Amino acid sequence: MCGFVLYNTPMSIWTRISEALKALTSGEGLSSLFETFRTPPERSIGFTIAIIALGAKMAKADGQVTRDEVIAFRQIFQLHAQDEAAAAKVFDLARQDVAGFESYASKIAKMFRDDSEMLIDLLEGLIHIAMADGEYHPKEDEFLLRVAEIFGLQQRTFMCLRARHVPGMVPDPYSVLGVSPDDCYDVIRARYRKLVKESHPDAMIARGLPEEAVQIATNRLITINEAWENLRAERQPEPA
Repeated sequence: MCGFVLYNTPMSIWTRISEALKALTSGEGLSSLFETFRTPPERSIGFTIAIIALGAKMAKADGQVTRDEVIAFRQIFQLHAQDEAAAAKVFDLARQDVAGFESYASKIAKMFRDDSEMLIDLLEGLIHIAMADGEYHPKEDEFLLRVAEIFGLQQRTFMCLRARHVPGMVPDPYSVLGVSPDDCYDVIRARYRKLVKESHPDAMIARGLPEEAVQIATNRLITINEAWENLRAERQPEPA
């Protein structure tokens, strides 16, 4: 595939995606782009393509694409009118591609093999999209669990992410923070502080997420802070 010039404008990600899509040869699938954008500073573009592509595959898992799911994409990426065509093209190519979601997930896992946090961010974004219509379909849960496995993430990590977004899926504060009721107060507090630091929007952008995707961090911080407040009230040591 031919090289591209990285435009230094607010719309550079979508400009790059549009150019990459135009460069695809006849019959070439979307998965061919995953390797193109796997290294910095291109990773923000790779992240954007990956979450839309897997989101499209997930939409097929429950058999429909709802208006709420489309809105969820826009919440994460803050799409402007001029960007919607490129996003829709990525979505449509993924839905039409004969390659299965496992093939996509494997390529994405390879793309971010040295950055497990990026894979966690991707998975959390997908969970956010899955919950956009207010219902978490069993097929979506099966899909996301399999993606987590292909990404090489522990089941506990998946359950922690799911607890932050899905009502009724063990949404207790321990699961949200990824700690155990047996952990002492200091361990839980240290875990909370680590999560807050990692979830700061500036930290996520520094890891290569597009600025459009910082809504993921905002949603994460809300649930993390709520979980910590609940546990602090319950577990805070008595004054000496």
